[in-house]
Amino acid sequence: MAVVSDIASSRESHASLDNLFTYAGASGEGPAGSKPVKALAWLRETNKDPSIDDPLAVVGRIVEGWMEAPLAPGDWLYDERLAEIERLKKVFADAKLQYLHGGKLAPAAGVSSKTLEQFVKERDSSAIEEEFTRALANVDTKPREALSAASNILESICKTYIAEEGLETPQKQDLKPVWTVVRKHLGFDPGAIEDTDLQTILSGMISVVDGIGALRTHASSAHGAGVKVYKLEPRHARLAVHAAHTVALFILESWKRKTAAKRPPARPWS
Repeated sequence: MAVVSDIASSRESHASLDNLFTYAGASGEGPAGSKPVKALAWLRETNKDPSIDDPLAVVGRIVEGWMEAPLAPGDWLYDERLAEIERLKKVFADAKLQYLHGGKLAPAAGVSSKTLEQFVKERDSSAIEEEFTRALANVDTKPREALSAASNILESICKTYIAEEGLETPQKQDLKPVWTVVRKHLGFDPGAIEDTDLQTILSGMISVVDGIGALRTHASSAHGAGVKVYKLEPRHARLAVHAAHTVALFILESWKRKTAAKRPPARPWS
């Protein structure tokens, strides 16, 4: 709160600070005082306000413009703005948080299952893509962790789909069983499609997800090493992450289409 209020007071006028905090959903109309005093007190009030479900969401919206404004060498106050961004990143990291595109803050070790579940419920593809971006960032240095993250994202999407659609939960909760339930409900059945090219693609997609789950079990950081040692290289993890990303977006788009088909047609204006 201290860092955000300090940057806000240096960047904003009284009027723009009021507008920014109101836009972000801060509590009340804002206290009186100088800009640093007002900003810090306003954040504290927001953090204590029981009507604010997620104070971090307010912070995310406050810093969104600062974090995402176009910035290039030679711009006015370039060094100062860059230093502010790095300062925010550091204080978020110290609090075990990370900034995600679109004004969101999430646990730095990866989006928690609850937060990711919410992203899935909202069909927030951009937030889910940020998680795949995080996985890719670890590919070269931590390929096992990257593979595990990609598999976890797919698994979470499938579990959320099952819960939201009221489907029977499989006895085993790892990727293959939950994926089987989801793909059958969404109609990802190669045998039901006449086009042989699409049959081939769907069959390949099913094999890809099965392969990602199996590779995670045998080679990722999620399980202890077995007798056989997998020499997982960055290129293998990168292939798995990209493949999981493609499947995840296809599930979300198919889910959105299925949901839209259930809705009754809109009534025309009378």
